[in-house]
Amino acid sequence: MAGNGTTAPETTEPAGSLERTREDARSGTEMNVDLAVRDRYSAAAQEAEAALCCPVDYDPQYLKIIPDEIIERDYGCGDPSRWVKEGETVLDLGSGGGKICYIAAQIVKESGRVIGVDCNDTMLDLARRHQPGISKTLGYDVVDFRKGRIQDLQLNLERLDEYLKNNPVDSVDDWQKLQEHQDHLRKTEPLIESDSVDVVVSNCVLNLVREEDRRQLFSELFRVLKRGGRAVISDIVSDETIPESLRNDPNLWSGCISGAFREDLFLDAFTDAGFYGVEIMARQSEPWAIIDGYEFRSLTVQAFKGKEGPCLDHKQAVIYKGPWKTVTDDDGHKLVRGQRMAVCKKTFDLYSKAPYAEQIIPIEPSEPVSSDKAQPFNCHGTPIRSPKETKSGQPVLNLLPSESECGSEGCC
Repeated sequence: MAGNGTTAPETTEPAGSLERTREDARSGTEMNVDLAVRDRYSAAAQEAEAALCCPVDYDPQYLKIIPDEIIERDYGCGDPSRWVKEGETVLDLGSGGGKICYIAAQIVKESGRVIGVDCNDTMLDLARRHQPGISKTLGYDVVDFRKGRIQDLQLNLERLDEYLKNNPVDSVDDWQKLQEHQDHLRKTEPLIESDSVDVVVSNCVLNLVREEDRRQLFSELFRVLKRGGRAVISDIVSDETIPESLRNDPNLWSGCISGAFREDLFLDAFTDAGFYGVEIMARQSEPWAIIDGYEFRSLTVQAFKGKEGPCLDHKQAVIYKGPWKTVTDDDGHKLVRGQRMAVCKKTFDLYSKAPYAEQIIPIEPSEPVSSDKAQPFNCHGTPIRSPKETKSGQPVLNLLPSESECGSEGCC
């Protein structure tokens, strides 16, 4: 679901269906989110369902080798693959039929790697069925599809299936052994290793996760990324808090509507998990769907991992170029346009890379400060670095431009 600003009808479900499910919510009928999502996407893997997607402009050069069966059964709201780079290790959460994975494989090329994670057997079968043919066309195979839940990227569900075939659960004792085996699998054979991925992408899947599992979802997303890695997530968001009457509708939830994050809280979820540099990369101008006045649209967000660590003073400074008079980062550093702002080495290094580098002028001290001599730095407040600090150690001399350094028309 998502894409390029098309306007959708005011409801994606028949009026009768909406009224029945709202009546269920009022009567106290509990909705099973996992069951609703599993059943709907299993069916959608076998027969295309238009209500599960909205227009997305993919680069046509990457679609040529992907079979129509996958394209017709692809359900998403954006194209996070456009921010993938050659040579990267990519993890696609909720990979479905594999479309984003096969696009990413063409971008990362033979030096990269693409991992798709999904818990729906029908979708995994669809993705894997075409892998030999696509790999033959490409001339290399860098894609690996794995069965798992995106909120628990440590548990390999196929390994768990193997255990259950030989160890059926018929008692509480069996159930306890199952729990122990799951913990063992997470520790010894994690589905995705910690600090192993350059970029995590996802296309309209996070909203399908139960609300009580979402903190773990973002924690797992953070865990698997390398330091300096990033998440690029496309999802459906709402403009207002969604009422219970809509949130308890299984059709709207599995249709990526009633489970949508509120737009501002979606960005907060990244910072709460420890990400920095959170940035909106694409936002659908017109709503994809409107229900009872609530607007739902596609949003693509990029966020980075790597601000952990101590704050030490290496006498470095940064100058914010503008255009805003002041800006404040995720850690509360306030940058004043044109001023030499004192920062710790960790912050200096972060600002020297994406997404900040183009807005910042880095200033190193004339004499580098070694790690063993660096003092703790208080990152609170808005300290200004005196030029005398960064010039410290330079010889005191007068330096004037010579005539030879001026052109025929002078220096000015």
